[in-house]
Amino acid sequence: MHKLRAALERLKTSPFRTRFHLSHEDRAYIEQKGLQVIRHHAEDFVAKRLAPAFPRNDGKQTPMRGHPVFVAQHACACCCRGCLEKWYQVPRGRALTPKEQKGIVNLLMAWILMEYRRDSSTENLEK
Repeated sequence: MHKLRAALERLKTSPFRTRFHLSHEDRAYIEQKGLQVIRHHAEDFVAKRLAPAFPRNDGKQTPMRGHPVFVAQHACACCCRGCLEKWYQVPRGRALTPKEQKGIVNLLMAWILMEYRRDSSTENLEK
């Protein structure tokens, strides 16, 4: 948990990363699907779009909006292998380990929950 807090605090120092926030549509999607489904989506996106040694369209594989996880990936600098290397010293050219993937998903989910709670109640999250 300490690493998550430290990463989230460090991200707050980036004017670019702090521009990202969940939209009304993102919040509604989270309420509709619940956090477990959002976590599953995050695991899938990370495994397919970020974890390979040479992801397809690296640097452009994560849309800027359209899903809460995409927004979180940009906010958390987990959108491409270049950002992972710059922010977390995860080298390009090798596949992410299961532990690294889990850490990224945990960071994304921590950001999503923090951002969601910023302006919303959490009554409907555990569907």
